[in-house]
Amino acid sequence: MIAPAVAAFIGVSIVVTSFISGLFGMAGGLILLGILLIFLDVAPAMVLFAIIQLGSNGWRSFLWRKLVVWSIVWRYIIGATAAFFMMRLVSFVPDKALVYLTLGSIVFAADLLPRALTPDISRPGAPYVSGVIIMTLQLIAGAAGHVLDLFFQKSNLDRRAVVATKAVCQTVGHMFRIAYFGSLATAWETPLPAWQYVTAIGLSLAGTSLAAVVLMRMSNESFRWWSRQIVVGISVVYLVRGVWLLAMG
Repeated sequence: MIAPAVAAFIGVSIVVTSFISGLFGMAGGLILLGILLIFLDVAPAMVLFAIIQLGSNGWRSFLWRKLVVWSIVWRYIIGATAAFFMMRLVSFVPDKALVYLTLGSIVFAADLLPRALTPDISRPGAPYVSGVIIMTLQLIAGAAGHVLDLFFQKSNLDRRAVVATKAVCQTVGHMFRIAYFGSLATAWETPLPAWQYVTAIGLSLAGTSLAAVVLMRMSNESFRWWSRQIVVGISVVYLVRGVWLLAMG
């Protein structure tokens, strides 16, 4: 059972991170997962995180449903499904240090790619590749919205189409995450009352709805600049956290 003070802190974190995710289509999940990992073991943290994000991304998908680029979504789902079944055969559960190091390093690794290999979700085969990469990272590192953002930042899609399409892709990813980690016995070693899950989803919807209002007033240039700064900042923090966990054994 999570202590009341901790539950209140997590509740506030859910609202704030859902607002960030609703505004930029990523980053909020990175922060929230990092917070949950402080109080929970990896498997139960992954399940709770996936349930919260499923509500947040599902609601965001509904709010922006008219702007979803479905041709990208269907190809992404095919790649993600293939990766899910491959990972399910392995049933790998990472430790916390690996989660933080992977989350922190992947953005900088993508920056080192040659220009010809720069990810762009609008390329014909990119959604398939993205689906495989993102689903694998989600099951290893827990969150990969900032990596998915790399595929969208290089495209010419409008900021609202980016948020809408990413929301649907991430909704599918969180469904797979629940199926993956929920099937592991360790995922339920820290059981939470049903009302806490319901409350968490409600808070995520509130943060997402507020972000939709702000997004309408933001320019495409400002959207992309702030997205980049937030991703880099969070990545640095997670690299430091991962190295510290390794050093502490």
